[in-house]
Amino acid sequence: MQEASDEQVVLVDEAGRPVGVEEKHAAHRGEGRLHLAFSVYVFNPAGELLLQRRAAGKYHFAGLWSNTCCGHPRPQEAVGPAAERRLAEEFGFRAELRPVFTFAYRARDPVSGLSEHEFLHVFVGEFSGEPRPAPAEIEAWRWTGPDEIRREIATAPESLTPWFRRTLHRWPGSDPGGHFPRGNPRTPSGKR
Repeated sequence: MQEASDEQVVLVDEAGRPVGVEEKHAAHRGEGRLHLAFSVYVFNPAGELLLQRRAAGKYHFAGLWSNTCCGHPRPQEAVGPAAERRLAEEFGFRAELRPVFTFAYRARDPVSGLSEHEFLHVFVGEFSGEPRPAPAEIEAWRWTGPDEIRREIATAPESLTPWFRRTLHRWPGSDPGGHFPRGNPRTPSGKR
């Protein structure tokens, strides 16, 4: 099932500077148009990452496991507040989020035929409560440690969203093979 959308995404140039807006689904057709996006990574005090399995009704990459949440800022909305808004919409809680890094990537969903072409802002936060996921967004969720994430990347990469895999390959502290770091991955330095 494809979500109805009248949402707009912010189109950007290769440096991440806004150059216009476009309807969300139109920006994901064909090879995709480069647009602004964010990915949120929330860890619990034990250093486990909150993962979600995208709901079957998502317009692309449905049913795959991914980072805590992701989305697009609205036109005129700053990226940080947009990430905090989306976390509350998807998981029902708020957390202080800090920016970690940015990068651009492109990925095509073989099932829907849609493409991501995003200038992605990655944020990290902490939460120790019980998530209240929105069923229309999240089919399942779990707290997962770095060793299990590394195993899944090695044995079942097709079960994970492409932006999740690509983000982990760029995460500060990842080894040269792009494996999620050992120890506490909550901050770029591994320190709290």
